[in-house]
Amino acid sequence: IIGTVLLRKMEISVAEADKRTGKNTVNMQETYTVYLIETRPAESVPEGGTPAAPDTLWRRYSEFELLRTYLLVTYPYIIIPPLPEKRAEFVWHKLSADNLDPDFVERRRVGLENFLLRVASHPVLSNDKIVFLFLTEVMNNLEYFIFFPETQIIALKIQTRFISAVFSRRFMGLKHYSDELNTIILQLLRVRARVADRVYGVYKVHGNYGRVFSEWSAIEKEMGDGLQSAGHHMDTYAAAIDDILEEEEHYADQLKEYLFYTDSVRSVCRKHELIQYELEMAAQDLTYKKQQKEELATGAVRIFSLKGMTSKLFGQESQEQREGRIAALEQSIQEGEEAIKEKDAECQEFVQKAWTDIERFKEQKDKDLREALISYAIMQISMCKKGIQVWSNAKECFNKM
Repeated sequence: IIGTVLLRKMEISVAEADKRTGKNTVNMQETYTVYLIETRPAESVPEGGTPAAPDTLWRRYSEFELLRTYLLVTYPYIIIPPLPEKRAEFVWHKLSADNLDPDFVERRRVGLENFLLRVASHPVLSNDKIVFLFLTEVMNNLEYFIFFPETQIIALKIQTRFISAVFSRRFMGLKHYSDELNTIILQLLRVRARVADRVYGVYKVHGNYGRVFSEWSAIEKEMGDGLQSAGHHMDTYAAAIDDILEEEEHYADQLKEYLFYTDSVRSVCRKHELIQYELEMAAQDLTYKKQQKEELATGAVRIFSLKGMTSKLFGQESQEQREGRIAALEQSIQEGEEAIKEKDAECQEFVQKAWTDIERFKEQKDKDLREALISYAIMQISMCKKGIQVWSNAKECFNKM
């Protein structure tokens, strides 16, 4: 399987979620959710044949987090797919924010499956052996299996600490775009939550029509049946909003995925920033050493230094000492020049790989968001048509009175 896009060779799904109870690392009882990963070879089944039984294993959300952290450290030039939210955010007020709520757990299950499918279809990530083992091997201590070199962990943590003075225009533009996209999606999600609250109220208040028409029908003979039927249509309309808004949450989750994707984009920009910073610091260090060598060779001191003051107070060093220091500096300068060449090559390779993945991501983003917005608009149109149909039915009931 390794060596090609994993999804072409393997069917992957997160089939179900289950609530478990156990003791955590500090020996305290806790309730948590586990998710069943199913995999099977992506082979065509002969007509009338039975598909092979899937291989299965359970994973906690924290294990998905560990896998994603590993991918961030190992592939800093790739926009790593985000995980679904750990706790519900941007929800309309009637929706539960409890992370053990069945509806939220189901949406998270869908999000985790989407994460695995994104990784398994990526031309680089899909070939990682740890990804394959995550899907197929039961490992009770996954954190011990996924090995992070200490230097990579440190690099991941300090990416945000430095600001490079030589930040390329393309990456600067990408970072700016990512910040703006983050702001726009946040606004969309907040507007959508407010609209959902209003729509929920409008639908539910139609239940009052149903109650009033039902009460009215009890005192009428000629009009009773028509009023009763109209009231029934209003009750049906009022009850429909719960399923409608639950379906709408899935479209909101698609927007949230790209809200979290913006963090992945910024992570790639920060890594480029760090590489540029290291290159700049290496160049400054090399310039300083060359200046030291020139001062030793000519005896001229261009800037104030402790060594210069020491020489004036206690006398000049011997010719032999100076030649030894010059030889040491020449060796250090040579090593510094090699280091700069390596760092410059690393920077160029990072830019090439990162921009290839950025172009892939842009195509994916445009396609996904366009489809999500179209589907959302279709759902809104359908919802409005149902409202028109309810009132058309009510009109027919009134006509028959």
